[in-house]
Amino acid sequence: MLTSDQSIVEFKAGRAIVDRLTQSTHRHYLEYAESMLAIYRNGKGRQRRQLHREIELLFADEPDCPVRRIQAFCKLLDDRSIFRTDPDGKAAKLRLDVFSRVTRFHPLVEKPDRLFEHDETKIKAQLADDLGLPWSEIEQGLYADVMTYQALEQFEGYPNASALLSRYNVAQLQACLYRAESMTVVAKDDLKTILRYAKLAKLLHDIVRLGPSKYRITFSGPASVLRQTRRYGVNFAKFLPALLACKGWQMTALLKTPWNTSARLNLSDSDGFTSHLPPPDEFDSSLEESLARKFGPERDGWQLIREGEILHNHQKTFVPDFTFRHKDGTQILLEIVGFWTPEYLAHRRETLKQFRHLAIVIAVPEKSLREGAHIGKNVLVYKTTLKLASLMEALERIRTEKSSR
Repeated sequence: MLTSDQSIVEFKAGRAIVDRLTQSTHRHYLEYAESMLAIYRNGKGRQRRQLHREIELLFADEPDCPVRRIQAFCKLLDDRSIFRTDPDGKAAKLRLDVFSRVTRFHPLVEKPDRLFEHDETKIKAQLADDLGLPWSEIEQGLYADVMTYQALEQFEGYPNASALLSRYNVAQLQACLYRAESMTVVAKDDLKTILRYAKLAKLLHDIVRLGPSKYRITFSGPASVLRQTRRYGVNFAKFLPALLACKGWQMTALLKTPWNTSARLNLSDSDGFTSHLPPPDEFDSSLEESLARKFGPERDGWQLIREGEILHNHQKTFVPDFTFRHKDGTQILLEIVGFWTPEYLAHRRETLKQFRHLAIVIAVPEKSLREGAHIGKNVLVYKTTLKLASLMEALERIRTEKSSR
């Protein structure tokens, strides 16, 4: 994805207008995209900075191409590339060795004279001989731990030029959402799919039923989250391609402008954006994945169901993270709180009160609890992972209480 610095968005009359390449205005960009792909396809062994420089030169005479757009193209091409890295720290050791050896010859010059007598070419040849490596290899490895000097090893690329331009349009939408204070999605179709992706991304959300098969989902944006804002922002942006793959929705995001005002971004499934990503992993949260793996498909008569039902209480809607169903018919819901704000936790408590007739276990991160907070009997507190023993104890206790009643 793009970074905030590569985002191009214009704020006008309370609206957010995101940079978009269109067929009518930017048809000639197809040729540019083909050339960019060719640069990377033929760029094996070349350094990242050299590839970026070629992309820059490609647009040298293009009047309609801001610098940030070029930087965004480079980032998208890099994202589909594998560059040689230096995990063993060989570059740092090589630099220390080389600089230690040439210190006494400083400064090196191309044309020696009486004042500066050390010939750069001769010293490099002598150094290559001492190290038993050709100078070209030494030069390539000196800064292998610096990103711009990393050499391209493999380019996975994009299917074609149109796919690269389409990816650019979606990436700009994603990048502008880093500024979002909130986002509202009104869904008529594919609600369960939208909710699944939202929960996989661990987005703070609330659901209200507007009518038969019509729901409003309100998401807290990255600009409203107190902790881990970068990680939440990435998750928030990752959710967008999943939304684009669905049908029957309208979205409005409230974005924070550089002047601390707000602007609206409106989007719908009819705007012609194409989702480029394959379906994500079943679990976006390592916490959920760890729990499901440890629990297994069945344990002590309990079955774990990943995708729960959409539960209604008047207009209020609740979709749990997990449903646990015992062979005797007992059903218990598990809601895991990941990202949070005080307002979100308070709102979540109010939602759960409306569903108190159901058996619900809540898992909350220890860091979200205030000092001296009262821990309810159906609340599990976790640090990094949810302990299976505590969960099983809660499930059996609730099952026993329901049986006795």
